Amino acid sequence: MDLAQAQPADSFPEDSPPSESALVLGTETIQIEQLRFPPGEGDFCAEAAHTLFVNLTSRPQPYLQKQDGKTHTALYRHGDMLITPANTPLFVRWEGAENCLQIQLPTSFLKRVAEETLGKDGDRLTLVPTFQSRNQQLEAIATLLMAEVQQRQPNGALYLDSLANVLAMQLLRNYGTTSAQSPTYEGGLPTYQLNRVLDYIDAGLVGEIKLADLAGLLGMSPFHFGRMFKQSTGISPHQYVIQQRLERAQHLLKNSDRAIIDIALDCGFTSHSHLSKQFRKVIGMTPRNFRGQKT
Repeated sequence: MDLAQAQPADSFPEDSPPSESALVLGTETIQIEQLRFPPGEGDFCAEAAHTLFVNLTSRPQPYLQKQDGKTHTALYRHGDMLITPANTPLFVRWEGAENCLQIQLPTSFLKRVAEETLGKDGDRLTLVPTFQSRNQQLEAIATLLMAEVQQRQPNGALYLDSLANVLAMQLLRNYGTTSAQSPTYEGGLPTYQLNRVLDYIDAGLVGEIKLADLAGLLGMSPFHFGRMFKQSTGISPHQYVIQQRLERAQHLLKNSDRAIIDIALDCGFTSHSHLSKQFRKVIGMTPRNFRGQKT
């Protein structure tokens, strides 16, 4: 799936003014869009996705909101959140320039997380419509997602799916219709399971690696797998994949005269600049400078 082309389940296209800019990113488990509108109002309803709106305005913004038979009028600060469960009509009126992050999780995905990770009935456990809430964990996840939306070279589906699983867990734990506590996992993955996953990653570095595929190798939920993998290796699956891609790139840079763009693509990076960004972040120099070092 082309991450930059993914479309959200819904936004405010019908009754609101045209968006000034629409930055969209998504996978099968999560869709993210930055919404910017001039003052106005609009109706919203996503039948197959739960939606989290995070206010991004630099100064408090007056809102009038209606959902689930209730009306809420207040000033939303930067970081304030609105939660709209699937198939819940929402009306919003805003007086100033709108700027918010719209994050959507498909109902099928949230149901799967509830069942596989929490052992709950996914058809009965859903989210509660919530006005103007604050949550440090959700705000931190939203900040990471916003960075992905703004970057022209996203970290990829594995990273987004990892964030989607953590986001789903936080939403279910804090805004679920019934109490939901995440289980505690200890001991990490057995050696034979870890080796199976590492071999799969090593063989697939050039392509897209999805969290669900890694978890599926061991018959685990993605959330469970991510926790166990980090206990075994000390880093997340996404961090491990980046690490392995960079190690392969370093080897090719030192032992071949191939063009850097070809090396980037053969190591699973989307472009020369994507490789360069990760190289500078982790190794502290550009691929070109690394290649020019004396051995």
